[in-house]
This record gives sequence, structure tokens and C-alpha cells, in this order.
Amino acid sequence: MMPLFLAAFFLEVGFLLLVVPWSSYWDRNFFAQSWPPLQAVLTSNYVRGAVSGLGVVNVLAAVGEIAEIFSTRRARRQPPPVPPDSQS
Repeated sequence: MMPLFLAAFFLEVGFLLLVVPWSSYWDRNFFAQSWPPLQAVLTSNYVRGAVSGLGVVNVLAAVGEIAEIFSTRRARRQPPPVPPDSQS
């Protein structure tokens, strides 16, 4: 059950990091408004792209976790193969 929660966490954080830097919420940041040099950095498209890139990495990690969950489930469902020597 824990890998499923980990995959859900990665997926949620990834989508959040993909969307939030391009929303108006990012522009109305309290810390950026209280310190103007930080606002210039945070509103840069390069920084927004870097944060979105981290979001892509998180989404890919979630996809990898989900693929691992399904592959282990499929492996557990199949019976083990019978060696050819034990059939005689």
C-alpha cells in the first residue's frame, strides 16, 4: 500500500509544480512582494521553467512507481514455471 501512496504523492506534487509557476498565485507570493529583488527572480521565465521541470521529474517518478506496482502485481499473479527436469 505504501508504494501507491508514494506514487500519488509524486503525482500530486508534480502536477502542482507544473501548474503553479504559471498561475497568478505565483505572482502574488507574499515573500516576493515583501522583497522586490526576489520578485524579479521568481517572475523570470527561466525560474518558472526550472520549477516546472522539477514537476516533470516528479510526474515521471510517479509513472515509474505506478509501472512498478503493476509489474509486481502481474508477476505475483502468474504461477512459477515448472522446471523441465521435475516432469519425469
